[in-house]
Amino acid sequence: MEYRQLGASGLQVPALSLGAGTFGGQGPLFGAWGTTGVDEARRLVDICIEAGITMFDTADVYSGGASEEVLGAALKGRREQVIISTKAGLPMGEGPGDAGTSRSRLIACVDAALRRLDTDYIDLFQLHAFDARTPVEEALSTLDDLVRAGKIRYLGVSNFSGWQAMKSLATAERHGRQRYVAHQVYYSLIGRDYEWELMPLGLDQGLGAIVWSPLGWGRLTGKIRRGRPWPTGSRLHDTADYGPPVEDEHLYRVVDALDEIAQETGRAVPQIALRWLLQRPTVSSVIIGARNEEQLRQNLGAVGWALTPDQMAKLDGVSRRTAPYPYFPYERQEGFARLNPAVV
Repeated sequence: MEYRQLGASGLQVPALSLGAGTFGGQGPLFGAWGTTGVDEARRLVDICIEAGITMFDTADVYSGGASEEVLGAALKGRREQVIISTKAGLPMGEGPGDAGTSRSRLIACVDAALRRLDTDYIDLFQLHAFDARTPVEEALSTLDDLVRAGKIRYLGVSNFSGWQAMKSLATAERHGRQRYVAHQVYYSLIGRDYEWELMPLGLDQGLGAIVWSPLGWGRLTGKIRRGRPWPTGSRLHDTADYGPPVEDEHLYRVVDALDEIAQETGRAVPQIALRWLLQRPTVSSVIIGARNEEQLRQNLGAVGWALTPDQMAKLDGVSRRTAPYPYFPYERQEGFARLNPAVV
């Protein structure tokens, strides 16, 4: 397994981490992802640790807390061997205090996560979304207190825009608060919006990317092909509307290129899609999901080798989309590009 620095921190994380979104499996979305119980989760954790995957990602909203409970049970007896990453901030109920990142809610969320995970501390705690109702300073001061209390070791965010992340980082620096070192983001060969603003921000500010849905919400598994219906067992039948959108023709062009490289390398399509991400700037860890042992072992094949520069260029070219304003001039006009070399 490859290990990398998590942003501008001293924490070493594996290039691949396991997402526990399939653990617990309750509700229309998470039930469609998977219904992994404790025994199967423990087996997946065994395989991960043996392969060097020591980071496990979950969230309170995953199956209403059941994911954290199953993960905690699966990790029992080996807490010191692993890194636990969890998130809070999204709604957990209909009440006025059941969503957001206010001081009272963050304290309650962290304490509840610690109970469900059966642990004394969380290695990486991330705000699952930006809460515009709560002052940034309130959230940061609360997280700072939780770090000083020993309940959290490192801080991150998830799904923030550039201005939201930068305002938070600037506020933390101004007031001497603990700083975010990670940004959990959607990034894939069929979803490269991360590159326009958030990747340059990560390079400039030391935010390591932890990538969710690296296979484009299940579209880059190698089972989706031009002119074919979705496979019977695909979760896309139930979850496509929840995930990031993609035009069919764009997806098929990318899959065609992945197929060509699969022929050249002897690697599976999802392994190539994951490997491309691992060779992109700012990426600290890519979260892989698995409903069973077979899927997990296949995804493990994304490490220990590299795509050639020509193969990377082919995938870059076929997956590139025109950047939104104000970024497209940096692609098209030399003067803009020379002024802003960090813009990808």
